[in-house]
Amino acid sequence: MLVELKNNPFSGRGIVMGIINDNKYSHRIVTKTAKLSGLDGSVLKNTEVVVQQTRHKFLFGCAQFDAIPYVNNEFKGEEKERAEQRFDKFIDLFNYATLPFYWAFYESVKGQPMIKETKKAAEWLVSNGLLLKGHTLCWHTITAPWLLDMTNEEILMAQMKRINRDVSEFEGLIDIWDAINEVVIMPVFDKYDNGITRICKELGRIKLVSKVFSEAKKANPSATLLINDFNTSESYAILLEGLIEAGVPIDAIGIQSHMHQGYWGVEKTLEVLERFSRFNLPLHFTENTLVSGQLIPPEIEDLNDYQVKEWPSTVAGEDRQAREVISHYKTLLANPKVESITWWDFADGAWLGAPSGFITVDNRVKPAYDELHKLIKGEWWLKPTKYMTNENGEITISGFFGDYEVSCQGKRIGFTFDSSNDTVKLKI
Repeated sequence: MLVELKNNPFSGRGIVMGIINDNKYSHRIVTKTAKLSGLDGSVLKNTEVVVQQTRHKFLFGCAQFDAIPYVNNEFKGEEKERAEQRFDKFIDLFNYATLPFYWAFYESVKGQPMIKETKKAAEWLVSNGLLLKGHTLCWHTITAPWLLDMTNEEILMAQMKRINRDVSEFEGLIDIWDAINEVVIMPVFDKYDNGITRICKELGRIKLVSKVFSEAKKANPSATLLINDFNTSESYAILLEGLIEAGVPIDAIGIQSHMHQGYWGVEKTLEVLERFSRFNLPLHFTENTLVSGQLIPPEIEDLNDYQVKEWPSTVAGEDRQAREVISHYKTLLANPKVESITWWDFADGAWLGAPSGFITVDNRVKPAYDELHKLIKGEWWLKPTKYMTNENGEITISGFFGDYEVSCQGKRIGFTFDSSNDTVKLKI
């Protein structure tokens, strides 16, 4: 259905895209004049045109680990059909996806990385309109087991080589990376021996992070590099202060919010936002979960320690999850520093067996998916809308930053809404 507008009623406060806007998101909305002309330069005056949004600038993302086995034909029969159904829902909602580069799986045998398989999946996701991030280049967990046969000097060399190889290999497909993961705990991690904790103990956090970022920037100077952590306390903030003072080129701060023990709530979320906004860097909420079943007991410190035979989603839990998902997304979107939100992950059971997905294991869509879809592709989205150009061939449009398309006389042309004040000039 088309919404017909003879002129633009939008303003910074009031009606935006047919809904009431309370101005919480004014920093993400722009009003611009678009001037339309024919290819011969003639002004398209008093002409009906249709404008619609095609993409958000804001990164609404999700982990997408199934793409690798799916695209490489590892799924068969019903499993493949279920995957196809999930991808349809996934692509309809998200514009951003995280692919796995866990060293233990990606290069389980030294010198035999999964470049071909991962690149094939990356190309397929990009062809479906998704921007990609790689997770992660350096992490003490799920790291290559064969590092333990090396000296610390050799481990560091292997880590730098791995970073250079993968960032270079995927340049143009993946230009956003979680460069290093969970550094706060890295040198004191004691659950099992691993090569990355060994070199972090020897070098110290700041020196290791500096080397990781330097190598990644050398491989792809235009890459967006994140430091990422589940520790949202002042300990992470103090580490960031030291890294920034040392000149480490951090492009964005990654914040995990695995809420298996219950929703943070708006108050705690705002506290976290305030703590990390002081660095004046973009904030990426990289790993977000809210369960639709039993919450993990509060006395359990490590979420990995919660082991149960079954962890089902419940009706009451799904209603709770939907309410909390909407509150979480609205709170984050209202903060100007936040540039992305990534869910972890799409289907139940993908991480720790938790019912934290937007769909169940049997592909039933949960209320959280539907409610979020109403926001991302509804309330925060310009659907096909009719406008009438004036005598100068102009229309005035308001919308969230992103990509748009105008249709007129059977022709289409795309344009981008950003923060510049320039008139959008379109020849169609």
